[in-house]
Amino acid sequence: MSMQDDTLNVDQEGTVAPSPAAHEAAHPSVITYIKVAIILAIITIVEVGVFYLDFNRTAFILVFIGMSGVKFTIVIMFYMHLKFDNILFSRLFIGGLVLAAAVMFSLLGLFGVLVD
Repeated sequence: MSMQDDTLNVDQEGTVAPSPAAHEAAHPSVITYIKVAIILAIITIVEVGVFYLDFNRTAFILVFIGMSGVKFTIVIMFYMHLKFDNILFSRLFIGGLVLAAAVMFSLLGLFGVLVD
C-alpha cells in the first residue's frame, strides 16, 4: 500500500522519498545551465584579459583569486547541484574554500609574494 502526495512517497515499510515530480522540479532547466556556462566563459575571458594588463603583483594575484573563487562557487552551486540540496553541504564547500584561501594568503604573505 503506497500513499502519495505532491512531494513525498511513503512505501509499506514507512520509507519516505521525494516523488519524481518534486525531484525534477528541484533541478534547473537546460537554459539555466547554458546561462551559467556563458557566465563562466565571460569570467574566463576577463581572466585572460587581466593577464595581459599591466597590474602590480598584489592586485594581479587578488583579482585572479577573486575570480577563481566566484567560478568555484558557481560550479559547485549549479553543476554539483548544491544550490538545490541541504544548506549544510553548501556551507561545507564554501567553508573549505574560505579556509583554503586563508591558508594560501597567509603563506603568500609569509613568504613575501604579495609584497612588491
